[in-house]
Amino acid sequence: MTQNEKALCGFINVLKPPGMTSSQVVGLVRRLVDGEKVGHGGTLDPEAAGVLPLMIGKAARLFDYMQDKEKVYFAEVAFGASTDTQDAQGKVVEVGKKFPSEADILSVLPEFTGDIMQRPPIFSALKQDGKRLYQLARSGQTAEIPARPAKVHELELLRMAENHGAILKIRCAKGFYVRSLCHDLGQRLGCPSHMRFLLRAQSGVFTLDTSVTLEKLQAAKEAGCMESVLLPPQTALGHLPSLNVPESMEKPLRNGGKLPIGRFPGADEIPEGQNVCLWVGGRLMAIAQRGSKEMKPKTWLGE
Repeated sequence: MTQNEKALCGFINVLKPPGMTSSQVVGLVRRLVDGEKVGHGGTLDPEAAGVLPLMIGKAARLFDYMQDKEKVYFAEVAFGASTDTQDAQGKVVEVGKKFPSEADILSVLPEFTGDIMQRPPIFSALKQDGKRLYQLARSGQTAEIPARPAKVHELELLRMAENHGAILKIRCAKGFYVRSLCHDLGQRLGCPSHMRFLLRAQSGVFTLDTSVTLEKLQAAKEAGCMESVLLPPQTALGHLPSLNVPESMEKPLRNGGKLPIGRFPGADEIPEGQNVCLWVGGRLMAIAQRGSKEMKPKTWLGE
């Protein structure tokens, strides 16, 4: 980076292709942004496709402020065989030919909607006794995985598919495993099943509409315009209130000094303890917390 270039700060909403791990995408993007810090806000399975929001530069500091909003998936469940990984990449462990009809599937979907209990798959990144579950599974060990609460806002059967498949739309909260849903549907209907395909269409505020392919990222790098694929830091902070920093407070803000509440127009309307976006000259400069008498900067985003 030359002296005149500004460090990148924001989000890149990658359209992850199937066949790559989330870590591989992070590594590739890190090279494209010349070693800037890159983090992701939630992984996707290697064979899954869809939106993978990445935090670039100082925006990586915003992870704790991002709202855990809903996710939307499109998945194909395949009836007739279950696998050890609950997806098409695993080893078949059970087969059956009692294929459910469209009516059969529709009849049980309400049981998997709302506040439910779900048992995560053993091939997952969850930890047990300090080890990732997938590490235990790959070493041939077994683990007793307790069911845990999950929330499904919407579960819709879009259509039946070839080879005893069904296309589902799932709108859910964080921590829900679509693979487990596909497996559990088969168990409930008496026909082993697994997830054949998965597309994440939405992760919080990030959707397919704002996503970019790896090819487009490479083209932007070659053209020297990576900023064109960057979403601003405030993209994921719309749920937080904002305050404009008065000119008299700009220097104390930059120096980490005290920022009295009385010097911020509109601060009295913000509840104590609330995180706030602080803006200077139309640019998001920091995240602060509203104290009893002053604004307390917590995360600096400016130069």
